[in-house]
Amino acid sequence: MPENTDQFYNDLPANRMSLADLLVKAELFHDIPADWHVIITDIKKSTQAVRDGLHETVNLIATGSIVTVLNLAFRSGVTVPFFFGGDGATFIVPPSIVEHAMRGLILYQSNTFDNFSLELRVGTVPVQQIYKEGYELNISKLSLSEAFSIPVVLGKGLSFAEQLIKAEDYLFATTLGPAEELDLSGMQCRWDKIDPPENSQEIVTLLVVAGEGRPPAQVFSRVMRQIDEIYGPPQKRQPISVAKLKLKSSFDRLSVEMRARIGKIRFLELLKSWLINLYGYIYFQTESGKNYLNKLVEMSDTLVIDGRINTVITGNESQRLVLLKVLDQFEAAGDILYGIHISGDSVMSCYVRDLKDGHIHFVDGAEGGYTQAARQLKAKLISSKNNTSS
Repeated sequence: MPENTDQFYNDLPANRMSLADLLVKAELFHDIPADWHVIITDIKKSTQAVRDGLHETVNLIATGSIVTVLNLAFRSGVTVPFFFGGDGATFIVPPSIVEHAMRGLILYQSNTFDNFSLELRVGTVPVQQIYKEGYELNISKLSLSEAFSIPVVLGKGLSFAEQLIKAEDYLFATTLGPAEELDLSGMQCRWDKIDPPENSQEIVTLLVVAGEGRPPAQVFSRVMRQIDEIYGPPQKRQPISVAKLKLKSSFDRLSVEMRARIGKIRFLELLKSWLINLYGYIYFQTESGKNYLNKLVEMSDTLVIDGRINTVITGNESQRLVLLKVLDQFEAAGDILYGIHISGDSVMSCYVRDLKDGHIHFVDGAEGGYTQAARQLKAKLISSKNNTSS
């Protein structure tokens, strides 16, 4: 009887060290079990949606796909690695929940289209197929604080899965019907745009991929060391600070969240959400409210390593100019390609299962930081491929 791999990710030790150090310790990375599956969600034409001013809706829909899968995983007693990408998300899930997760996402996909006229791609690729095609998928866990750790993935396996799912001829061959009901409990999007912390002036959204033939672990480690040197440790470059958090309690904002969550507006529930939001102003003055806000900053997801570096950081213009100089040198040497977006604030959407440790907050640069940086990176990748083949 094959070994049950459900607890593989849960049982990985969380490594407390700098990301730059972790990346070059190959012994701390493990192959994902071959019977697991990669699931990817992605909003089609997200760049256009961002241009049309829908960047907060795009973030909210991406967050909803994460909440759909995490609620299911939580009920099943399984911990899964996941990666927020601004306009979509990636998950690596065990075989026991892949079908349920896909059914939930198929229902969420139709809800998204009905309510926002945005098309959410949903696809899955078996890890076994990724390995068969010669791609790697190595994972480790980085502890950012006592309560918060993130998955770190090396190898081009997720990038390969993404190419398959985003290809025009991709067909998710399935007889699966949608789940019977959406479970997006815990999804919240109540914060207004967040200004940079004191002594910072701007938000930098950065994507970095390793150059063709370059060892990603070493390259990413060098990039992260430079970021540490220029901007200081993660706490110092954290774009979210308690002092700059402002609740956004307009009916309009709450109704967008409700449509994403349950597919319709229920007036009494909307009123209840609005009143709860008003109570938030009082709650955040209490001791437990202040603890929650401090934890919120600690558990803000500003760093994603899914075979590339995705990060949102804060600093000033002179730091950014030094960073750009370093990145340009790395790029000129063929070590990396990067995309970058600068904005005046960040945006955040949240998954709050409970107010103690069961919450996580997804951060993006305003005006669709990840989507804009990805557009720039994509143009460089196409140009680099054309130069190689010509």
